Amino acid sequence: MTQAPPGPLVEIEGLSIRFDGLDGPKTVVRNLDLVIRPGECVALVGESGSGKSVTARSLLNLAGDGARVDARRFLIEGEDALAFSGARWRALRGAFAGLVMQDALTSLDPLRTIGQEVSEVALRHGLVRSSGRDALVSATLASVGVPEPEVRARQYAHQLSGGLRQRALIAAAIAGRPRLIIADEPTTALDATVQVQVIGVLKELVRQGAGLLLVSHDLSVVAGIADRVLVMRDGEVADAGPTADVLARPRHPYTRELIAAVPSADSRGRLLSSGRIVPDDSGAIRITRDPLPARRAIGDGALLEATGLTKRYRRNVAGPGGREAFTALEDVSLVVRAGEVVGLVGESGSGKSTCAKILLGLLEPDAGAVMLLGQPWSNVPERRRRSLRSRLQYIPQDPLSSFDPRYRVAEVIGENLSGIEPHVRRRRILGLLERVGLDGAFADRSPRLLSGGQRQRVAIARALAADPVLIVCDEPVSALDVCIQAQVVDLIAELQSRLGTALLFISHDLGLVHHLADRVIVLKDGRVVEEGAAERVFQSPAHDYTRALIAAAPRSLVGGAAARAVA
Repeated sequence: MTQAPPGPLVEIEGLSIRFDGLDGPKTVVRNLDLVIRPGECVALVGESGSGKSVTARSLLNLAGDGARVDARRFLIEGEDALAFSGARWRALRGAFAGLVMQDALTSLDPLRTIGQEVSEVALRHGLVRSSGRDALVSATLASVGVPEPEVRARQYAHQLSGGLRQRALIAAAIAGRPRLIIADEPTTALDATVQVQVIGVLKELVRQGAGLLLVSHDLSVVAGIADRVLVMRDGEVADAGPTADVLARPRHPYTRELIAAVPSADSRGRLLSSGRIVPDDSGAIRITRDPLPARRAIGDGALLEATGLTKRYRRNVAGPGGREAFTALEDVSLVVRAGEVVGLVGESGSGKSTCAKILLGLLEPDAGAVMLLGQPWSNVPERRRRSLRSRLQYIPQDPLSSFDPRYRVAEVIGENLSGIEPHVRRRRILGLLERVGLDGAFADRSPRLLSGGQRQRVAIARALAADPVLIVCDEPVSALDVCIQAQVVDLIAELQSRLGTALLFISHDLGLVHHLADRVIVLKDGRVVEEGAAERVFQSPAHDYTRALIAAAPRSLVGGAAARAVA
C-alpha cells in the first residue's frame, strides 16, 4: 500500500494582519493564501513595506506588538494555530521552525559566544546533551561555510565580519533541525561564493524534507532555489505561481518592474529603473532601457594612488596564548583616475573594508602609502589632511548609523557646507536635495523617519555637498530592495556621468559592479589577485579565484540579462 504524502507544514487562507495605531487600524497584509509543504521552497518577494517580513513572522506568532492576525484558515501541521497558547508557540519556535533574520549583528546576543547562540535551541528542546554541544556547534557552523568553526564558536558577534555573522545566525536557526525554516533576507550580506554555500545548505535541508519560506529582494537567489514564488505589493499578492513561470512570463506590471531592475552586463550604460519588458516572437522576454547621459572622458593622472598597503591585526584563537597575528592587507596597490569608476570586489574577510578605511584616512597602514591629488594622505597628522578632507567623500552601507542622531536632514548635509552664509547654505541644501530627487520638505525631517532609499539619497547629497573628486561607496545599496536599489544606482551613475566624479565602488554584487565599473580590482585574503578592465575581467578572468567568484554568481547577474536567465 502506497503511503500518503505528508500534509502541508503551513496552510493559510485569507491571511490579514493589521496594527492599531493613533490614526486607527492599519492593514499591512490582506487576503493572502500560503501553503508550504515538506521538501519545497516558497519565496516571498517584493519591495520594502510590501508585507513580506510580517507575513513570515506571523508563522511564529512574532508579527509584532499590537498585531492582529486573522485568517479563514491558519493551520500549522494540521492544527489551528489561531487557537495556540503562548506556551504552544514557544514550543514550536526553534524545534518546528527556525528563523533567520537579516540583521545578524542585532539578532545575535553581544554577551554570548557564537557557540552559545548556535547550541541554544538544541539544548533548550533537549535535542542534544551538554556533552555533545561542541560537536554539534562545530558541525553546524562548518555546514554553512564558517572557516575554523572551533575558533569562531569561542568568539562574539562583534569579532566576526558581516558575512560570518550571517552564517552564524543561519547555523543557530538550523541547529535544531527544524521542519520549517523561515529565512528573511538570509544572503543580503554575503558575497557570491558564500551565498552559494548558504543556499546550498538550505537546498540540502529542503531535499531532506524541510520546508523553506524564503523572503528576499534578490530575484536571482529566488530563481535558483524556490519552487514557487509570491510577489507582494502593498500587502497583497500581485503575482504567484511556479517560479520559472512567474519570472519567465510575468503577468503583473510590478513583477516586470522587479525583473527589469536587476543589474547585469547587458544593463551597462543604461538606466536600470527605466527597464521595460517586451515579449519577443518566441514568447521569451526582452528588456529595453534608456541610456545614461554621456560621460566625461577618464583622465590620465591619478587622483588617488595607493602603494604597497599592508595592515596586520591580532585576533583571538583557541589554544595557548589565545592570540595570533592576522594579515588583513598585504602589499596592495591601486590607482583611481579622474572620472573613473573602479569596482573593488572579494569575499567577506578579503580586506575590502580595511582597504577602504586606509584610503579614507581613517586607519593608518603598517606599511605602504596613499597619495591624494599628489599629496601625502596616509601616515601624516590629521591637520595635514584637513585641507584635502572634503575632496574625498564616503557613502556608507548603513547611512543612518553615520548620521548624528540629533540632526535633521539639513544639518546632515550641512556638515559639508561650513563657512558660508546661512541663507546661501540653505539654498545649497535645497538644491542638493533636488539633485538627488528629494523635495525641499525633507530638509527639516529626521532621518529616522525616512525610508532606506531616502536615507541613502541624503547620504549621497551629503557627499556631493563637498564637491569631491572621489567618492568611496561601500556596499551602498546592498540593504535595499531591487527597485529602490535601481533608483539609487541610477542616481549615482547619472551624477557620476554629469559631474565626472570618480568612484571607488565596493560591492559583493558582481552584477552591479559589471553594470557600473570601468575597471575591477579583485581581492582575496588581503592581496590583489586580478585587476583590469571590467569587460576583460568578467568575460576572460585570468585568476582561478576570479573565475570561482564569477561562476558562483547567479546567472542573471553576470554575462547576461535577467530576461535570458529566467526565460
